[in-house]
Amino acid sequence: MTIDILNEERSNLRADARRNRDRILQIAIQHFASHGIGASLEDIARAAGVGAGTLYRHFPSREALLAAALQDQQAQLLARSKQACAIANADAALQAWLEALQDYLRTFNGLPAPVLAAVKERASPLALSCETLVSITSDFLARAQNEGHARTSVTANELFLSALGIAWVLDRIDAYGTTRQALEDVFAHGYLDLSPKPPKQ
Repeated sequence: MTIDILNEERSNLRADARRNRDRILQIAIQHFASHGIGASLEDIARAAGVGAGTLYRHFPSREALLAAALQDQQAQLLARSKQACAIANADAALQAWLEALQDYLRTFNGLPAPVLAAVKERASPLALSCETLVSITSDFLARAQNEGHARTSVTANELFLSALGIAWVLDRIDAYGTTRQALEDVFAHGYLDLSPKPPKQ
C-alpha cells in the first residue's frame, strides 16, 4: 500500500521538518475525525502552528494529507486481512474481509468520495492503496468462487465498488431507517428469493 512510501518520505526529512510534518499529520487526523475529509486545511495548519505554505510543502494536496492520515488504519486493515485469510470457510473469509474494508472506508466521514475518485484517477495519492485493496478483494473473491460460494461473473472491482457504496450509506445509517446487517444481507445474497415455491393452484 502507501505505508512504505510515506515512511521513506518521512525518514528523508531534517529533524525540524519531520517534527512539523508529524505535527501537521497529528492535527489533520483529529480534524478529519471531527469534521470529515472536508476539514479546513487552513485550520489544520493554524492548529499545527505552521503556515499554509509549510503544510503544502509536506502535503501538496488534500488527497496527499488524507493518504498519510490513513496510514495507521491501512496497517490495521492489512492485519485484519491476514486474520480473514486464516478463516477456513471461503464465504466467511470473504465476508470478514468486506466488513473490514467497509470499516476502513468509514475511517473519516466522506472518505468514500475521494476513494471512488482515486479508482479512476491513477495520479491520486490514494490510487496505490485502492489498487492494493482491489487486489486483496480479488484474492478473497477468487477463493470463494473456486469453492462455489460466489458467482464467477462477479469481479473484484464490482465487489470493491459495492463495499464503497455501502460504506457511504453506513455513515448515514440512522437517517435511512435501516441497519448494517440488513444492507450486508442484500449485499451478500441479493434481493431475489431463490427458494423453491409451491406450484400455484
